[in-house]
Amino acid sequence: MATLDYVWLGVLAVFQGPELFSILGLPIPVTLLMILCGFLLGIVVGATPGLAGPVAMAISLPILISVFGYTPDALLPVMGCLIGIMKGATIGGAVPAILFNTPGTPDAFMTTLDGYPMAQQGNAKKALRVAHFASVSGDTFSDIVLVICAPFLALLVEGYLDLPEKTALLILSLSFIAAAVGGSPAKGLISTGLGLLVAFIGTGADFYPRLSMGTEALSQGIALGPAILGVLIIGAVFHELAGQWRHKEVVSCAQPQNEIGSDRLSLGDIRKLLPYIGRSAIVGTVVGALPGIGSTLAATIGYTMGRRRHHKIGKPGDPAFGEGAMEGIAATEAANSSVSGANLIPVLSLGIPGNTAAVFLILAADSIGGFNPGPSVFKFTTDTVNPELVIAFGLFTAMFVANFLNWTIGGIFMRSMGIMARVPRQLLLPVVLILTLTAIYVQETRLEVIWFTLAFGLLGYGMRLLSISPLPFVIAFILGGKLESTARQAFDATGSDPFFLFNNPIAAVFMLLSIAIIFLASHRKPEQK
Repeated sequence: MATLDYVWLGVLAVFQGPELFSILGLPIPVTLLMILCGFLLGIVVGATPGLAGPVAMAISLPILISVFGYTPDALLPVMGCLIGIMKGATIGGAVPAILFNTPGTPDAFMTTLDGYPMAQQGNAKKALRVAHFASVSGDTFSDIVLVICAPFLALLVEGYLDLPEKTALLILSLSFIAAAVGGSPAKGLISTGLGLLVAFIGTGADFYPRLSMGTEALSQGIALGPAILGVLIIGAVFHELAGQWRHKEVVSCAQPQNEIGSDRLSLGDIRKLLPYIGRSAIVGTVVGALPGIGSTLAATIGYTMGRRRHHKIGKPGDPAFGEGAMEGIAATEAANSSVSGANLIPVLSLGIPGNTAAVFLILAADSIGGFNPGPSVFKFTTDTVNPELVIAFGLFTAMFVANFLNWTIGGIFMRSMGIMARVPRQLLLPVVLILTLTAIYVQETRLEVIWFTLAFGLLGYGMRLLSISPLPFVIAFILGGKLESTARQAFDATGSDPFFLFNNPIAAVFMLLSIAIIFLASHRKPEQK
């Protein structure tokens, strides 16, 4: 089969998949409907301070798997809904930042710098239009780069890297994530080490369970769901609840002023914004393609570059950055939105999750089965059909469908979600806690899973108290099994050579880079706060 045949099969898998119902004889595929539902849910969640796309993905994933089951037909509906949530939350996050000066996520802080002043000047709707246009433009650009680069990178890895090199590449990825996330290499290494330690419980090639302490509950290993949802979501909820309890204060939202003038974007406005959007989209895509580096850094770099350009070419009378400049909103939103597509490049080509949203896509693929993200996905076989490659192009199709929804109805729903910023966080967080635990129990129906989830929630809470990022823990936990199996295979293939990571030139380069990254990160100057 040719490449275009696989592309067409992926498109058909979305548009001619299992039918949910029909309207006037027109069949409605379940995948399309799930993308739409996920997209609308993502906008609502993104517009709610204290929530984010990963929270909705975490709650939705166990419920979706319980509804659709574990058959290969469930992959595209489940992952299509998760992609819709990810896309919708990307544009929804600008709503509270602009209207109420309330950044729901760290990267939305840069949007408040110019978005909220525009709202106070009576241009709130125009600021939301700018954020929507820039966000969708950056997201679309990033998805195009994903479709082009992911297969190419996967074929490059599969063609030139053998088992020792793949083992060293996994170590390099973990080293990079440990050094880049959280600002402290020592804390990043602690988080990574804890993730690997938990991943090795009860697993391996031995005939007896490792690190189980003789308990039946640990002898089968730690399931992905309770560990990941516990550390990421439950830990965050515990930390937020503790903060609410300590401060015991309710932050009231400021009111935007009445709208002044037209809220439409003129052709001149678009022409003025495009250079800022283009530069930030490139920045966000490059940053997003690096595992473990999130949208906050991309938003910061995009805003800084935009401010320098505006300072050089800005005309007298134009609002400066930080005083309600449209260009500031565009530069920030294009940068943080273009991260989402690029973050899936290491996921689909290497099987390495780059951010929290990508973690849940990996978790969905692992839970359902039939799709193993990594270089083997992009094998363009000619004699037989590679089902994983069809799923990959189905996911690409789902992303472009979500982008189409973003361009058409995203702005309308985005501008109507300002009311979500008024939901009290002290009421919202317990609801998230109950929904998460309920979703996990619906999937597993075992009480011990709830205890595991709460235990990992306490671990995540403790990590946040010590300013240790939980993301390296999660990524190391996901990659731990793959790292061990690849290392064992490489060890056997090299004749039990204990130095197989250093006898191969490419593997040796990867290992030296791992050491250099940790060394350089540990000697950099601490960031000024």
